[in-house]
Amino acid sequence: MQYVSVLLVCVLACGAHAQDFYGSIADLKLLKPEDGKDIASLPPPAGAVVLFDGKALDHWTHKEGKKPAHWKLVDGGAVQVVGGGGIITKEKFDGKFKLHVEFRVPYEPKAGGQGRGNSGVYLQGRYEVQVLESYGQKSKEGDCGGIYGIAAPLVNACKAPTIWQSFDIEFTSPQCENGKKVAPGLITVFHNGVKIHDNVKITKDNTTSGMGGDPCTPGPIYLQDHGNPVQYRNIWLMRMKD
Repeated sequence: MQYVSVLLVCVLACGAHAQDFYGSIADLKLLKPEDGKDIASLPPPAGAVVLFDGKALDHWTHKEGKKPAHWKLVDGGAVQVVGGGGIITKEKFDGKFKLHVEFRVPYEPKAGGQGRGNSGVYLQGRYEVQVLESYGQKSKEGDCGGIYGIAAPLVNACKAPTIWQSFDIEFTSPQCENGKKVAPGLITVFHNGVKIHDNVKITKDNTTSGMGGDPCTPGPIYLQDHGNPVQYRNIWLMRMKD
């Protein structure tokens, strides 16, 4: 009887530990066949700042800035959120730039809302483009691709969970004179090649859970830990001329 009890505890514990969030999605009805196919990875162009190449997190620190980046490197040249806080780039950016990020969200069919594949890509640590498992939904500003608290995506361009997706974010930082903001920042976003935001004005100096700070100063790229095992790969930034 004791052996059976121990075996049952082990099965339950090991099963929970071994849950594969990136396993089969055979029970998920796809809206289009291509929704189940990974986006083609886009190599960084000449002159780009390569922030993550799948080999190391040398360009990143813990969000607090005093500890090394602690997320887990996984197969396929990716890094996975593991809890304990987000990560930020050591380098800070301002002006005009394009950020390319590839990501995939776990398949968590029993979760819902903001508890489902949640993370976020923050420009200057302040302005979030939401990462979330929003496949097949009518998108709101808090869904995948939304500029959190500011604008919903024009269309839902999500692929299915577990499938690699991409953001190409064109960002212009706020314009400042004598240390004061005189014009808001602008964000254009392509999600899996589909334009979902077109020069949206960033009407806040800090979206929800952003790092805040003076909007007239440079800031890092910040990847959020929201408690879900989201994965990222192939992250690069290209500075652009005004």
